[in-house]
Amino acid sequence: MPNPGEETPPSDCSDPESVPCRPRKARQAQESHDGDVPSLCPPQLPTSSPPRVLSMAELLETAQEVSKMTIAHEIVVNRDFKLQEVNFSPNSLESRVKETLHKAFWDSLKEQLSASPPDYTHVIQLLQEIKETILSLLLPRHSRLRGQIEEALDMELIRQEAEHGALDIPNLTMYILGTMAMLCAPVRDEEVQRLRGVTDPVQLLREIFQVLDLMKMDMVNFTIQSLRPHLQDHSVQYEQKKFQELLVKLPNSLDHTTEWLHKAAAEVSASSLSSPSHPEVHGSPAPLSWGAVSRSSSTPSPTSVLNQGYMNLLRWEPSIEKYPETLLMDQARLQEVQLQVNQLTIIAAVLLVSSSVCGSALFSSPGFREALLDISNHVHQEVSESLLQLGYPAFTSDKSASLKGQIRSIAEEDNAVRSVIEQRIHSFLSLHLSPSAQNSRSLPKGLAPIQEELLEVSHRFGSVIHHNRQVYGPYYLAILKKVVLPGAEPEAGIDSF
Repeated sequence: MPNPGEETPPSDCSDPESVPCRPRKARQAQESHDGDVPSLCPPQLPTSSPPRVLSMAELLETAQEVSKMTIAHEIVVNRDFKLQEVNFSPNSLESRVKETLHKAFWDSLKEQLSASPPDYTHVIQLLQEIKETILSLLLPRHSRLRGQIEEALDMELIRQEAEHGALDIPNLTMYILGTMAMLCAPVRDEEVQRLRGVTDPVQLLREIFQVLDLMKMDMVNFTIQSLRPHLQDHSVQYEQKKFQELLVKLPNSLDHTTEWLHKAAAEVSASSLSSPSHPEVHGSPAPLSWGAVSRSSSTPSPTSVLNQGYMNLLRWEPSIEKYPETLLMDQARLQEVQLQVNQLTIIAAVLLVSSSVCGSALFSSPGFREALLDISNHVHQEVSESLLQLGYPAFTSDKSASLKGQIRSIAEEDNAVRSVIEQRIHSFLSLHLSPSAQNSRSLPKGLAPIQEELLEVSHRFGSVIHHNRQVYGPYYLAILKKVVLPGAEPEAGIDSF
């Protein structure tokens, strides 16, 4: 099978039924029929009637559908998504239980093969599993190899040989290893080759299973890589369809989303009343400046409410607020963005304080920015050493106390410098709520030292929001029109987000 991690040139094999040792290029996913992705009617919001109680079978079915939807979503939005081998901590309960059970099984197999005459019951079961696993790794075009494997690992013949004490385990395992060598990705070559030197049949069978598990994982990851372009083309329709089905079964599935939009609408309304002109912060537009109110009334526009809701995710407090249902699949990603924004805020604030106290000449010297990523005493120590190296006068006691005090105070949420930096970062991120602004490079003042990191975070944030808006925009608009903003005037040309 091909290496899921890289593209390689095609095999030189001309026989369509021959098995390439290493197919060198990922095949394009087959185009789906139009009927695979049905067109959707406008989303139907749940009624106020109490939801019916689901049976256990319905709950299990719903859980499976949510799991499928989550996996498809992860494949689309996370380019690095792939299955990985699970490695438990050596001293964990899971590891000890697994090791105990495996040891008991393989010890039992060794006793069976050491008996006189040997008992091949477990060996036959293992060979059957090995055969099924190898067959599952074949592509549809591998019909000739499939026939060869069926013939070489004929389980009825193997059972007859075992009954007559003529089962040739070494010969069977050598054939299995040869087949594995043809099908495995190049990254597994060394592991398969190493197995040829294992002489103990029990140990060999055990390690064959371990390598086959890795090969199955490789095949799944290759399939994910091949299907990703197809899923990206149809992910919006698929997620909308699945969410609508979920909404029919669980009508309360938009309760927290409605609360989230209610809060955002109240904040936009309050902002428009207190500062109707929406002043800019040091040359950067405030987060609410884009379509904040309808033209002929003070009712917030749906676009401004949704944008404010997205920005509120960067200040989310999980212990107080429930996450919107429509964003649960991206909650971990958004919380990571929130953490990075908080870290960048503190770093930028520390750099700004240090620059104002120490002077711009020292601040712009090579390597000095990296030395200021820690805070308080460490920053003071680095600043003092840098002053000495560059020939500047040493810190006075007043300046030392001022620098330490200002840096320590940055830890306080109401710190003025931190608040200004946070507002500037959020203003910059708000520009990336629109796909057309994804390439914005205009940074507010004071953020130049963290430009690279901030652009990376803004791209991640904007990508998640853009996909979410595409999938759930019709639901958001329906909630805003029906529940949150019943008096809002429609925005020209906007039927959805």
